[in-house]
Amino acid sequence: MSARLELEKVIARHTAQVGATQKLPSEWVMSDIELGAARRAAVLILFGAAGEAALEPHSRAGDLDVLFVERAATLRKHAGQIAFPGGGIDQEDSSVADAALREAWEETGVDTSGIEVLGTLGETELPVSNFLVTPVIGWWHTESKVYPADPAESAGVFRAPVAHLLEPRNRLTGVVQRGNQKFKSPAFDFEDRIIWGFTAIVLDRLFNELGWTQPWNNRRELRMA
Repeated sequence: MSARLELEKVIARHTAQVGATQKLPSEWVMSDIELGAARRAAVLILFGAAGEAALEPHSRAGDLDVLFVERAATLRKHAGQIAFPGGGIDQEDSSVADAALREAWEETGVDTSGIEVLGTLGETELPVSNFLVTPVIGWWHTESKVYPADPAESAGVFRAPVAHLLEPRNRLTGVVQRGNQKFKSPAFDFEDRIIWGFTAIVLDRLFNELGWTQPWNNRRELRMA
C-alpha cells in the first residue's frame, strides 16, 4: 500500500474519534494541563520526497522525508529543541490547517501552495506549556526552498528521511531528570540532532499507527536537558 493511502487511513480513524483529546504517555507527563486556560495550537507534519523525484500517489514510506525546525536558543519555552513547524492558532486563522500552514511559512519560508493538507490527527495535550496541539498532515507535492525565515523563532530548518528515522539504530529513549523524578520519551537520532519530547512522541505514535515502526531497543537511554 502507498504511504499516502496509509496516512489517509490513519487520518480517517482520528476523524472518526473527533473530540477525543489524546494524552501524553504517563512516563512523560510532568504536570497536569489546565484545560480551562489551555491555548490551542497546530503543528505541520510535512511529508516530502527523500530523493530526487517528486512525491507520487504510489510513493512508499521509504520515499518520504519529514520537515523539522530547530527552535532558537533564546526562546522562553522549548529553546533549542527540534519541533514540527507550528504554533498558536490565531483568531485570523480560518482553520487548524490554515494555522499550521501559516506558522510553517513564517518559520521556514515554505511555499504553502505546494502543500496538500491530507487531514488532521487528534488534538493532544501538552501540559508543560498548557497547549492543546493538533497535528496537521501535509503532502509536499511541489517543493520549495526552506530556511530559518524568522531567526527569533528558528535556528535551523532540516529534512530527515523517514527511512533514517525508522532505522532501529537511530532510535533511543530520551530521559529528563527533575529532582528525584525521571521522565522518558521516545527519541530519534539524526545527524547529531536528537528529536525527543512532544515531537518524538507524536511521530512515534504516528509511525506505530501506520505500521512502519521496526523493533528497537527502548532501553538505550540518553540524558537530555
